[in-house]
Amino acid sequence: MRPVRLLTIAVFALAGLIFVTSFNTAKGTNIRTDTSLLKLSDLIQERSRKNGELDRSTATVRTDVDTLAGRDDGSTAAEDAKLRGLENAAGTRKLTGRAVTVTLNDAPPDATANPGYPDPQPNDLVIHQQDLQAVVNALWEGGAQGIRVMDQRLISTSAVRCVGNTLILQGRVYSPPYKITAVGDPDKLHKAINASPPIQNYLLYVQAYGLGWKVEDDGTTTLPGYSGPVDLHYAKPAL
Repeated sequence: MRPVRLLTIAVFALAGLIFVTSFNTAKGTNIRTDTSLLKLSDLIQERSRKNGELDRSTATVRTDVDTLAGRDDGSTAAEDAKLRGLENAAGTRKLTGRAVTVTLNDAPPDATANPGYPDPQPNDLVIHQQDLQAVVNALWEGGAQGIRVMDQRLISTSAVRCVGNTLILQGRVYSPPYKITAVGDPDKLHKAINASPPIQNYLLYVQAYGLGWKVEDDGTTTLPGYSGPVDLHYAKPAL
């Protein structure tokens, strides 16, 4: 009986320790309803809004700097043309041309499986990072001259990442529906979209569970130039 008594005492002691630790962590508040925890999403949205304001401010300053730099800088017409070409390739200048827009959206909240398909799991009903990446990659494959995701221009260092069911792009947070617009030859863009195996896999979920999918020709569209920082933080340019 003695080992049993010792085990019982140990269990009660551990329970007391957990209670005290929980009390100290909560500081006397209800952990489940503490408004400081519940407002984390509001903090993220506020930070995203401020990042957007900073992007717009940076774009304005960059335009002013470019204007001043272009005054009597001593460069030749050929050098100016080369610079414009580099800026176009980098995505820092506005781009106008015929465009195609792809829109992806989560399934409706009350979505059920269509006949012949298994009941959906939660992950079957939301847009994932690989879905957005599949569309972006297909548009590049189709010869897109420039791509805008939501209201931001993509450049070579842009990363399309999702956390949960939200998109984080260049310091800003977005919720579905997600719009991806590409400037290029519409016929080639449509062909690349239809030929993409990852997109064909996504369309199976569209058919099964009602995920949102729409492809539209936008006519002549102007994409904004990228206005954020271009410094490399985790890589170095090859010499």
